[in-house]
Amino acid sequence: MKAHALVLKAPGTNCDRETAEALSLAGAEVCLGQMGDLLERRVELRDFSILVLPGGFSYGDDVASGKILANKLLWHLRGALEEFVQSGKLVIGICNGFQVLVRLGLLPGGGGLFCPEATLTWNNSGRFMCRWVPLRKFASRAAWLKGVPGDLEWPVAHAEGRFLGKSRSFWRDLSRRGQVPFRYAGENPNGSEGRVAGLCNPRGNVLGLMPHPERFLWPVQHPAWTSQKVRVTGRLFWKGAVDYAKGVKG
Repeated sequence: MKAHALVLKAPGTNCDRETAEALSLAGAEVCLGQMGDLLERRVELRDFSILVLPGGFSYGDDVASGKILANKLLWHLRGALEEFVQSGKLVIGICNGFQVLVRLGLLPGGGGLFCPEATLTWNNSGRFMCRWVPLRKFASRAAWLKGVPGDLEWPVAHAEGRFLGKSRSFWRDLSRRGQVPFRYAGENPNGSEGRVAGLCNPRGNVLGLMPHPERFLWPVQHPAWTSQKVRVTGRLFWKGAVDYAKGVKG
């Protein structure tokens, strides 16, 4: 069975084509769609088994990163999005997409749909950062990540990536519940509580992360590809997503 993926674009999105390529390489049939396509019913969310909110600066990150796109989804597509998530279909947010999912309240998701419990705010440095960072993957509710190795390295490119929960111990509660699949290893590049680099919901079918797996599909994309034996781990992430989606009834 073919997995059908929608990569949702908005003004300011700039990682949609890399994301579409990643999904296509993993075996999905991909649609690059605009918010207007959903709002005007040219594209129906129910026709897909994967929804990806890619990186970039949707609507110029006006007000706060991802806030306007989150509000558009909340006020115009809440019912369709809620049905999509509750049916077990996969929602992935990368960087700006992660910010959108947190502002929507779909992540961490423990308080129920559309109930925000956390935020992604300015890096401790107060600056935009763009570099490769080491990560560690942990066992989580997102079992479809099982093919991704425990130690990996992906690039980050964000100004507002510092995770803050509703309390200082919040990230520990999430970790105990298996909702923190990715944490920064070594240096904490943006000051996230608990070194949180990615979250999933309690069911494991909504996942957001600040690093960009779609930017590591070929060995030559790694800065040390000429001197190290590089394993292209970005493809493993997307393969897991597509394999999972193939088993979801839509």
